[in-house]
Amino acid sequence: MQFSYGSSVVRVNMPDRPSLLAEITRRLRSGQGFALATINLDHLVKLRADDTFRKAYAGQDLVVADGNPIVWLSRLARRPVGLVTGSDLVIPLAQLAAAEGVGLALVGTTDAALAAAADEIRRRAPGCRIVARIAPPMGFDPDGDAARDLLVQVRDSGARLCLLALGAPKQERLAARGREVAPGVGFASIGAGLDFLAGNQTRAPRWVRRIAMEWAWRMLSAPKRLVPRYARCAAILPSEAMAALRQRP
Repeated sequence: MQFSYGSSVVRVNMPDRPSLLAEITRRLRSGQGFALATINLDHLVKLRADDTFRKAYAGQDLVVADGNPIVWLSRLARRPVGLVTGSDLVIPLAQLAAAEGVGLALVGTTDAALAAAADEIRRRAPGCRIVARIAPPMGFDPDGDAARDLLVQVRDSGARLCLLALGAPKQERLAARGREVAPGVGFASIGAGLDFLAGNQTRAPRWVRRIAMEWAWRMLSAPKRLVPRYARCAAILPSEAMAALRQRP
């Protein structure tokens, strides 16, 4: 499944969670870093308008479908992929880091949230070594000097896996830059995953997620912020559906 914007092409190249975890395991064992993006409909809106975001996505090694609309579009294209949300990857990645004996870095949100998330990770992924916790300041620029210093700090901490909880497009831009500054580290963009673990944000109940209505639950929880975003997402669905149909083999 792929999405094209001018000369830029974004491919969902990891079809499901087992495939993703197997590839990350291979890279950790071979000392090879990576940048992982979890594409959703909001990202597609941003990719249409933001050349910097498109360049950041070009620097992602692994891309999964984070959102049921992406899964539905893949089925429409007859190139189906499974749902792999960034929030649901936090604990499996921490457990993988523990199993492989590699250090884990947490970047994003606030110091208090990172501390709470770290406690929850240690509880649910016994043996996981969290070697760095970094909460960038407000206004953090992923292309600035401070971002390079942050990436050097992650690299020098001994981390081999780094969870980025900065939101799009900052986390993807930082991950792409991390491939240059810290090529042996795997950077995974996981959005609000650490805030969910810390209890700073409340995720939709499991039954809401099972019926693919998490987006509605989130929208109702923060309508002023999310109604305009989801309206923009809905507006691009017809053209994305047509593009998906053109991909049919």
